[in-house]
Amino acid sequence: MGNDLIVGYDGRARCSWAGAGDTPLVRYHDEVWGTRTHDESAMFEALTLGVFEVGLSWSIVFGKLSAFRRAFRGFDVARVAAMTDRDVDRLVQDPSIIRNRGKIQATIDNARAMRSASPSLVALAKSHESIRPLAPRSLAGLPKSTPQADAFARQLKSQGYRFVGPTSVYAFMQNVGVVNDHIHGCFRASDYPPRRKPAKGEKER
Repeated sequence: MGNDLIVGYDGRARCSWAGAGDTPLVRYHDEVWGTRTHDESAMFEALTLGVFEVGLSWSIVFGKLSAFRRAFRGFDVARVAAMTDRDVDRLVQDPSIIRNRGKIQATIDNARAMRSASPSLVALAKSHESIRPLAPRSLAGLPKSTPQADAFARQLKSQGYRFVGPTSVYAFMQNVGVVNDHIHGCFRASDYPPRRKPAKGEKER
């Protein structure tokens, strides 16, 4: 098994970035990243994480996920859209999150765009879904963006979304399962063979 995969605490192969322990990052890998969702709050969270990841690493952003959820009111779109300049000033002073005023303001602006834009973010994401017949072969081979992400980003910008370049939008697409970028051999990969159910009386392997 190459450096792109790792066998975890439960004996299952995963993308190496998830790590091997029973950790929140492993659970995020298993349950969220690459899992198709149409939930508005989940999509808003994924879009926001992509905004804050620009210029930083995923590990930094994920390490502050709980703080982001607290700061942005559980990523409830209506509640974030109602936040004010005073909230921005308060969050800029909050050491538990990434204190970038532009990104904080963009998150609020994006919530407002989500409430009014048509077609909706859910509908736009659905229009860009793609199914790979084969999973990516390596982490190094994963793109930072794609022509599809570039087109998606242009649509979002035309609707008033901010900090939504092709790179952040591709991260969003990965997070919400518009594309499945789990590496070949990972148990979440799109071309990984389904696990055979044991016959009656046979022990599961």
